[in-house]
Amino acid sequence: MTASATSATNPLQGLATFQQSPWLDFIRRGFVQDGSLERLVQAGDIRGVTSNPAIFQKAMGEGTEYDAQMRDVLAHTTPTPGGLYEQLAISDIQAAARVLEPVYTASAGRDGFVSLEVSPYLARDEDATAEEAARLWAAVDKANLMVKIPATPQSVPAIRRSIAAGINVNVTLIFSLAAYRDVVEAWLSGLEALHARGGDLSRVASVASFFVSRIDAKLDAAIDRRVKAGDKDATALNSLRGQVAIANAKMAYATGRKSCRPHGGKRWKPLARRPSACSGLPPAPRTPLTAMCCMWKR
Repeated sequence: MTASATSATNPLQGLATFQQSPWLDFIRRGFVQDGSLERLVQAGDIRGVTSNPAIFQKAMGEGTEYDAQMRDVLAHTTPTPGGLYEQLAISDIQAAARVLEPVYTASAGRDGFVSLEVSPYLARDEDATAEEAARLWAAVDKANLMVKIPATPQSVPAIRRSIAAGINVNVTLIFSLAAYRDVVEAWLSGLEALHARGGDLSRVASVASFFVSRIDAKLDAAIDRRVKAGDKDATALNSLRGQVAIANAKMAYATGRKSCRPHGGKRWKPLARRPSACSGLPPAPRTPLTAMCCMWKR
């Protein structure tokens, strides 16, 4: 089957035409162990995996697939609930990272990532977030790991510190343009700091996860309440259902595009390692944040 025929029959694979990479927002031990994840990866349906504490809570709270490791851990130590969770989660992330390694290698480190989130309890503590990011990075010990850090005002400096330390970062919980601008600045200044100390920028990847569905879920519910109450602007409100979050995301992408322009000069050029096809701008090595800017320009 030709590549074009495959794309026509498999929309997920067809996304590659637009330089988009589908990630699976799900992980579970049995799903990795029985080969389900590997089959999706080999079929080209997904090129990355992301997780969060809620996903792990559901996975660990159902069934018995984690019981054996729990018994082994508890036989040798008495961890806190958080410590036990972390050991179980790290095992799953390492296993998923091994499955995605061929994608990571074949794409020269531009794809094939697995994300693990820092504790949400640390979201308003810069130092604790940065320390946990470094600890998880070392514990998982996989080049295709991304540590998820929330874009809270307190955690944005931790994003910069983590990137400066050479840690791949997936920035989550970005809901506003203001937060996105802060994230872009943290990303860029982190790369500058890494470059200043002689670090290898080609080994650092970053993702800005700009939320869509959660915004529309809130706004659509508010629209429904107003329409149900007989709001005089019901027709106009109905036309906005499912549209606001997408418009917000488009504005974020436009913001990202604009933020790339000045970096083509004084701040950006020292970070480049090869020319770019994107309006002459040199891209930061392997950073989806930059790729997003470039794709918008084409």
